[in-house]
Amino acid sequence: MAGAIDEPVLDEQLRRRLALIADSFLRLTGQALLNDPTPERLWNAPCVIVAHGSEADPVFFYGNRLALEVFAMDFAGFTRLPSRYSAEPVMREERARLLERVSRDGFIDDYAGVRISASGQRFRIEQAVVWNLIDEEGVCHGQAATFDRWQMI
Repeated sequence: MAGAIDEPVLDEQLRRRLALIADSFLRLTGQALLNDPTPERLWNAPCVIVAHGSEADPVFFYGNRLALEVFAMDFAGFTRLPSRYSAEPVMREERARLLERVSRDGFIDDYAGVRISASGQRFRIEQAVVWNLIDEEGVCHGQAATFDRWQMI
């Protein structure tokens, strides 16, 4: 993606969702996603961080700076994208099985698969962690993923 990537507007809803991303990761994995996971640290993290809601056809509500670079999108476009479109049509069944496993187990830390950017560039991710966004009352608000290993193919 050419040019600078604009940071999202940090309204109260996004701040709550970012806190949920970090809190859920810690609650489910027992590890911190980042040291001091402030919105600014999540945005500039050295790993991809993405999250989608719990709609019938979940839509991304967050992608950090590195995610937007890898997916070749701006924040506004990314946050209108149904997350199933991050995989090619032939890979969507595999993605659905992954999300079922995450829903059942709370998180997985061994996901590998192929994704596609807005420019059509395919890339393989390795050792992704995918987790449910669970609040303190146990309500699921979607799922998130992070990875720091990918290769363009």
